[in-house]
Amino acid sequence: MPRLDIPDGPGDPEVRVWALRPEMGAAAAALSHAVYERSILPVRERELARIRIAGINGCAICLQWRSTPGAAGAVSESEYAAVARGETPTTLSPREALAVDYATRFAGDHTSLDDSAFTALRAVFSDAELLDLTVCVGGWLALGRTLHVLGIDDACRLDLPAAGAASDAS
Repeated sequence: MPRLDIPDGPGDPEVRVWALRPEMGAAAAALSHAVYERSILPVRERELARIRIAGINGCAICLQWRSTPGAAGAVSESEYAAVARGETPTTLSPREALAVDYATRFAGDHTSLDDSAFTALRAVFSDAELLDLTVCVGGWLALGRTLHVLGIDDACRLDLPAAGAASDAS
C-alpha cells in the first residue's frame, strides 16, 4: 500500500509517483536508462548484482523480474534464487562472485570495501567497469529502496523508458 497519495493517470503507481516531482523522475529515468542500456558490464554480471540488491531491498516483484534487456537465459533460476538469498553458487565465475560480493557489501557494509577489497576487484575489473558496477548497484539500491520505503514496490515494474521520459521513471 503506497504511503503517498499517488496521482491518478495512466501507468502503474511506480510510474505515476514521479508526477509529484517530475524533475527527480527525469533524473531517475536517466539513471535507469544508463544502468540498463549503457552499461559496459556483461549482462550476466549485472543481473547477478541486480538480483542480490533486489533480495536485500526485499522487493518481491523485482525478485521475479526476468526481462532485463539481453539477459534471457543468462542466469539460471537456481542462481537467481541462491544469489537473492545471499548465497554464492559454485557456478559463478570469480568475477561474477566478486560482483555479487561487491553488491552485498555496498548495500550492507560499505565500510568493508577497503583497499584490499579493491585490490581484489581491480585484479579482474577495469576502473571503468568498477565505476559502472558501482553506479548500477547504487542505482538499484537507491531506486529500489525508494519505492519499497514508500510502499510502491508491490507493482515494481522495471521496463524502463528512454531517458527524459520523466513521468515514466521507475
